[in-house]
Amino acid sequence: MVTSPLPASVLGLAPVVPVVVVEDVGDAVPLARALVAGGLPAIEVTLRTPSALDAIREIAREVPGAVVGAGTVIRPGQVAEAVAVGARFLVSPGWTDVLLEAMRASGVPFLPGVSTASEVVALLERGVREMKFFPAQAAGGTAYLKSLSGPLPQARFCPTGGIGPDSAPDYLALSNVGCVGGSWMLPPDAVAARDWGRVEALAREAAALSAGGTCR
Repeated sequence: MVTSPLPASVLGLAPVVPVVVVEDVGDAVPLARALVAGGLPAIEVTLRTPSALDAIREIAREVPGAVVGAGTVIRPGQVAEAVAVGARFLVSPGWTDVLLEAMRASGVPFLPGVSTASEVVALLERGVREMKFFPAQAAGGTAYLKSLSGPLPQARFCPTGGIGPDSAPDYLALSNVGCVGGSWMLPPDAVAARDWGRVEALAREAAALSAGGTCR
């Protein structure tokens, strides 16, 4: 197995974290290689399909440079399963105390999901400063996150949900945003056609996104 270094923080790996749904485990390695070649090493494989854990295992084994994580973690049991197959970070759409403690005990970085100020405050009380903001666009977008930065400057976020290449720079310009999550570099038709060259090109454009700017 290729052992990538355990990141100190998910937020510092790249400006964009691809959110990947793997239907066919045979796609996992070439897809991950395309993303890494395009400059996006942090890859969140969502636990939404029967192939997800096998996909994480194959990426961890076969793709040097990839820092593969598990997303859509909603049950404590999934934490152990994901870490056992090589997940280097964990992402959840929301959290409970039981799930939070399982993620904390895993030893890998994690981003529990929030969408309200009260949820942010509750996580800060528990010593968690890095979070996923989800669903970003539906929950208030950049205006909401900017409003949180005044009273809660110690919290930092990875907004995910409805973000694309046009809106990502606006999120990245915020002081409390470390990266964004998205899937626009993985258009369904490209994945279905196994057009990994197109995926790599889109990943390269995403990796070039900067705060307040566009692809360069």
